[in-house]
Amino acid sequence: MNVDERRSGLLLAMVWLAFQFTALAQTTNFAHPLDPLSKDEIALAAKVLKDAGRATAASRFQTIALNEPPKSEVLDFKPGDAFRREAFVIVYERAANKTFDSVVDLRSQTVKTWREVPGAQPSFMLEDIFIVQTVVRSNPEWQAAMRKRGITEFSKVQVEPWPAGNYGFKDEEGIRLIRALSYYRGESKMPYAHPVEGVVAVVDLNKKRVLKLIDTGVVPVPKADFDIDEKSVEQRLGKLREAPKPLSIVQPNGASFEIRGNEIRWQKWRFRYALHPREGVVLYTVGYEDGGKVRSVLYRGSLSEMVVPYGDPSESWFFRNAFDEGEAMVGSLALPLVERTDVPENAVLMNAVRSSESGSAIESKNVIGLYERDGGVLWKHADYLTNTNESRRGRQLVLTYFANVGNYEYGFNWVFHQDGALEMEAMLTGVMSTKGVLPINSGHGNHNGNMFGHLVADGVEAVHHQHFFNFRLDLDVDGTANTVVEQNTEALPPGKTNPYNNAFVMKNVPLKTELTAQRQLNLATHRRWLVVNPNQKNSLGQPTGFLLSTGENSVPLAAINSSVRRRAGFVNSHLWVTPQTADEMYAAGLYINQSKGGEGLPAWTKRNRPLENKDVVVWYTFGVTHIPRPEDWPVMPVHKAGFKLMPVGFFTQNPALDVPK
Repeated sequence: MNVDERRSGLLLAMVWLAFQFTALAQTTNFAHPLDPLSKDEIALAAKVLKDAGRATAASRFQTIALNEPPKSEVLDFKPGDAFRREAFVIVYERAANKTFDSVVDLRSQTVKTWREVPGAQPSFMLEDIFIVQTVVRSNPEWQAAMRKRGITEFSKVQVEPWPAGNYGFKDEEGIRLIRALSYYRGESKMPYAHPVEGVVAVVDLNKKRVLKLIDTGVVPVPKADFDIDEKSVEQRLGKLREAPKPLSIVQPNGASFEIRGNEIRWQKWRFRYALHPREGVVLYTVGYEDGGKVRSVLYRGSLSEMVVPYGDPSESWFFRNAFDEGEAMVGSLALPLVERTDVPENAVLMNAVRSSESGSAIESKNVIGLYERDGGVLWKHADYLTNTNESRRGRQLVLTYFANVGNYEYGFNWVFHQDGALEMEAMLTGVMSTKGVLPINSGHGNHNGNMFGHLVADGVEAVHHQHFFNFRLDLDVDGTANTVVEQNTEALPPGKTNPYNNAFVMKNVPLKTELTAQRQLNLATHRRWLVVNPNQKNSLGQPTGFLLSTGENSVPLAAINSSVRRRAGFVNSHLWVTPQTADEMYAAGLYINQSKGGEGLPAWTKRNRPLENKDVVVWYTFGVTHIPRPEDWPVMPVHKAGFKLMPVGFFTQNPALDVPK
């Protein structure tokens, strides 16, 4: 193996080695049923399955994570109580192309459940990535395609895996697949500036062969480098701008939050957290202290699924619809956070434990950040008659992590506000997926790229795409019995009740069943959704509630009968509501890799279960439609999207009134 090959392999290993994170483990002294698995517990789960004859040295442990106890047991738990300790395990047998999942009782060291899941393909594994590298680079057809484009040093080509999806192709049925793209790295640190357009290798991972090679014709590989390190940028653009004067974030008396194992306490907020290998950072048992009592708000909140569909229908692009959670395990791709850039200098960085595919455990450093940040003006009022001017400066608590998914980076911030609001900030950055097109001076083609993308550099086009995120929010507003109410604001018609034509009212409609609770946003009526506890009233006689305040959003542009819409049915509605059910966790289903579709929310809600005054789960889908611009190149400035949960009638006055100056 030459130097370039070793370097390429090392870089890929660094990108993908984060696969299989299990959960954030700050302590091995388990004090709570939701504490994540320790290193010892991960290893024990694998050992129990091997000892029972369910797994062998050849087995691949795609997931080993906490099997969360029933919600009722968690809510009834008191410090010092005994509680169950179980692991959920996904095992893949490559030789047989079979997937099994299991629940292992770690207390008794027994296999509690074991089942084969026919036709299921678990998410990507590190081993899959190495197989793709070896198989594609050694394939004669691929090598010939590279030579046609003037590339003879195959070790300098980055072979990048993409999910295969499911398009009903007969020759792909029942095979564990990856579609492999090619980028010429050369000496550049930015391979995405050099796409080898039109070449796609469909790889049979188990037989370790190229099932078929797609070559749609030669397009010149763009030559210009766009490395983004300081030295490269300065060489390309000239002297860097003068740095702003130092900004120091100092807390001389220490942080205002308290970490107790996996519990955080800050400014009347109480919550637990973990890093799940699939979902990323998960919040548990979120409550707010009010009048000496911690009132429940959210039992469990997490990213349930995400999908990124691209809008280019060509043969080498139509399949690019990535489920970055269900296919790539976005939580397991958490990156070490860099102080003073990813997080401010006052952040506390925390570690995580990941499971390897062999069933061992490895600790990864600094993948979760926790810090306080300035929140701007919290509230203000000046009275000119009394010459008084009262205002307060706000503070926010941020729980954050970043994940690297190939060319793209996603950051997720759970933000706690002093006024009782809880916010999710999804941050989109990284490098756009690129397509090679004819150079500007070629005399051919549209200099602005084709209709499916926009030119961002000479010979480089970024393709139109969308990002959709679905969050599963098991809200417990003052208890488990809740009702979701849709609010629409409407203008009254002219008449006796509206003599000056200025009147508008809000209409509240409870969402009574699952089918009626599949809802879209409506800008014309300022549509929003309120989760109330009809059994609890504030001092004004109103039911206590929390509002889902929506931000930026989109509707899917792929056709309803497209493969991506069949598999990502959750994008069909912005809002879904279901009864709380332990095995309904992922909006597109548990096994999304190469799935045919129809699973998850579309399947569950067909039962049309009642929702009023029940323990309900709110599923919110928000999306970003990205029409690329040159300013997004070569690395995209952070774009934020998300939502906020805001108290409505939960308190009878501003809960931040007691914040001191």
